[in-house]
This record gives sequence, C-alpha cells and structure tokens, in this order.
Amino acid sequence: MTETVLKDVYKLLHSIDAVKSESEFSRDWLGRSECYLRTLRFKGTDASVGAVAICASKLQHYGTRMVDTQHHATLGRKFIQLSEQCHKYINTHCEAQWLADMNTAPKKAAEYLSSQAGGTAALVV
Repeated sequence: MTETVLKDVYKLLHSIDAVKSESEFSRDWLGRSECYLRTLRFKGTDASVGAVAICASKLQHYGTRMVDTQHHATLGRKFIQLSEQCHKYINTHCEAQWLADMNTAPKKAAEYLSSQAGGTAALVV
C-alpha cells in the first residue's frame, strides 16, 4: 500500500515540477537520503512510518494553504486526499504492530514467569 500512495504522491509532485527526481522526492518529501526509494525497491520493503508521516504532514501543510487560494484549490484538495491516504497507511501499519505486540506480550511474560518459578508459575491475563 505504501508503494502505491508514495508513487501517487511522487507522480503528482513530478507532474507539477515540484520535484525533478525520485532522489529529490526522497530527500525533500520523505526526509530520507536520496537513495531511499531505490533502496526500498531493491529490498522489496515498505517505507517507514516516519517517512510516510513526514510526507503526510507536508502534503497536509501545503494542501491546506492551497485550498484557500483561487488558483490552486483543486491541487490543494488532491494534496489533502493524498495526505489522508498516507495517514491511513500509518494507522493501519501501527495498529498491526501494536496488536502483534499485544498478542506476544502475555506469552513472553508467561515464559519469563515460568523460568523464574521453576516452571510452576501461571499468568492470569
């Protein structure tokens, strides 16, 4: 999902000449190194939540200001829409992470208690 939203953001920014390359986009809109997107593609991984959050914040910032103008209101709405897609990714990713952590925490606690009590401790959740 992150690849799609970031690709959409890049395409839009490139089409309006706000960025000239993926390297510039990675640096100026994701707050990462110039090789960030290339590295993600090479490794086959998603962008970090932090990078997507920076992008979402910038899109929201500029989109809000453009909506108030006569000439750029449509583009501003598109920026805000893309920001919302970034936030959806962030929320989905973070929720999956804390749910996974929540599911493993009782098991880890039970293992620890068991090892401390010689295998006789039980964990009540």
